[in-house]
Order: sequence, then C-alpha cells, then structure tokens
Amino acid sequence: MKKTAAKSPESATKAAPAKDTKAAPARKKKAAPAKDKTAASAKKAAPLKRQAPAKKPAIAPKKATAAVKGVAPAKTVAAKPPRGESRTALVRRARRIDRELAEVYPYAHPELDFENSFQLVVATVLSAQTTDLRVNQTTPALFAKYPTPEDLAAANPEEVEEILRPTGFFRAKTKSVIGLSKALAEDFGGEVPGRLEDLVKLPGVGRKTAFVVLGNAFGRPGITVDTHFQRLVRRWRWTEETDPDKIEAAVGALFPKSDWTDLSHHVIWHGRRICHARKPACGACPVAPLCPAYGEGETDPEKAKKLLKYEKGGFPGQRLKPPQAYLDAGGKPAPPLGAG
Repeated sequence: MKKTAAKSPESATKAAPAKDTKAAPARKKKAAPAKDKTAASAKKAAPLKRQAPAKKPAIAPKKATAAVKGVAPAKTVAAKPPRGESRTALVRRARRIDRELAEVYPYAHPELDFENSFQLVVATVLSAQTTDLRVNQTTPALFAKYPTPEDLAAANPEEVEEILRPTGFFRAKTKSVIGLSKALAEDFGGEVPGRLEDLVKLPGVGRKTAFVVLGNAFGRPGITVDTHFQRLVRRWRWTEETDPDKIEAAVGALFPKSDWTDLSHHVIWHGRRICHARKPACGACPVAPLCPAYGEGETDPEKAKKLLKYEKGGFPGQRLKPPQAYLDAGGKPAPPLGAG
C-alpha cells in the first residue's frame, strides 16, 4: 500500500501539466492570428481611400482667343499633340501657326525706328540687352548729331557714350557703333553692304543683326533668332535646338525662304504681346489649339487678357514713329525719352 501511495502523487503531477500545456496555447493560437489578419487587412485597405484622383490634361477652351480683337475663338484641343508627330505633320502645324499669327498681326514690322540701312544697323546693335523702346528713345539724338557713317566714325567716344548711356552697356556699344561706322566709311564707301558675309564682319554685327538689316532694309529673306523667337519655337516644338544658328537652320527648313522675314516678325510680336517668358497668356492665345505648351500660363480668358501688352493690351507700342498700318489697327506711338 505504501508503494502504491507513493506513485500516485507522481502520476498526478505528470498528468496535470499535460492538460495545461495543450489547452492554453490552443486558445492563444486561434485568437491571436485572427486579430493580426484583421489589422493587416485594415492597413492594406486604408491607403486606397486616400488615393488622389488622376490629373486631367490641360484643354484649350473654345473661347481662348476672345481677348484678342479680330481673332476667331480657338477650338477645343488637347494640350499636347500626338507623340511621334511626323515631319509632314510638323510642317503643316508650323505653317498654320504662322498663318494664324499673320491674321492677328497683319501690321507686324521691325520695332526699331529707322529711316535708312545705316540707322537700322546701328539701332539693332544698340538693342542688345535692352528694349527696342529704349533704343528708339535714344537714337533720335544720336542720328541728329551723327547722321552718316563718316560723322559717327569721327565722333568723340565720350560724347557718344553720354548719348547711349540710357541703353546700358554704353561703353561697349559706343565702341561697336563707332567701329562699324569706320568700317563702313573705309571699306564700303559709307554704304551698308547687302550681303550676309560682309555684314557679319562689322564690329558688333552677328547673324541676328545681319538678318534684321537684310530682311528689312534690303528685302532679302532672313530669320531673326532673338530671345523671343528661341522661346516660342521650342514651346511649339518646332525644334529642340538651343544654339541660335541651329534653330535658324531647323526652323528655316519648315518654311519657304520667302516667308522667313515675316515669320520672324510674327513670332517675335507674339512673344512680346501674348506668349511671355514667365506668364504666357494662354487663355488669350490665338494658336492655343496648335500649341503643345498650352497650360504653362494663365488659361482663364479674363485673367489672361490682363497680361496682354502693347496694342493688344491697349498700351503704347515701342516705336515713336510706327507705320500707319499699326496706327490704323489701334496702335499707339511710344513716348519720347523722359516723357514717361
């Protein structure tokens, strides 16, 4: 009996833990994973509720050109043309843009006041790093005192500097205009040459200046690649080039040579009045349906109208003596220096 009684407590002790070990963990394993799966599902589902809606592409409004006098409303169009635009499609789009701008700016002209080729080449050299308005306000005094290349070639540099001071960089510009005047007097008989290769040899004259002179003083086609021209042709995706000479070649290949001079005027005028560098007036743009960059600027027509400049915004232009066609279209002459 004693041996039997001694084994009974030991057997009881071994049996009890067996029941506890199997029962307790079984409850934890069933309950815990259920909570983990629920939490994990909640975490995965939560972000779906916070997803932002996809942005819609900018669309040119039907009345995008309402603020531009005499221009038909633009058609609804996607902001970007189809990818992989063919060469033929690019040529057609580029030429259509030029036709549209020709209707908007039928009076487009060089915005520098000049009476002859000498005045034009000097004024164009002076227009670097300043506005045409400032040049037009400055050249009357310069040409009144030095009307010919011979006169300016023999001028006192200090006196010329004082006249040109309002244009900025007046010392460098004085050196250029006196230098080119001497070259004209000594090498070309006091006449401005009508060939590109001769013009670019003059001090201060590059291809841009040369084409301004050739196109507007001699009637010889040329593309003027200034800052406005560069900005707009890249926005329109006519070319991705950044070098002026390469831009000239790329854009020139899209148009007949006879169109080059007027094309330059149309693009530059549009850049100065509507398609600005910082705040383009997209909502008042006549070529919005054809522009891949539509939406970079203000698209609301009323707000865009307030961004228009010169005659499109009811303000004076840059020429003190603009052509009659410009005045007939509602343009206003610029004020003389010191008048506002």
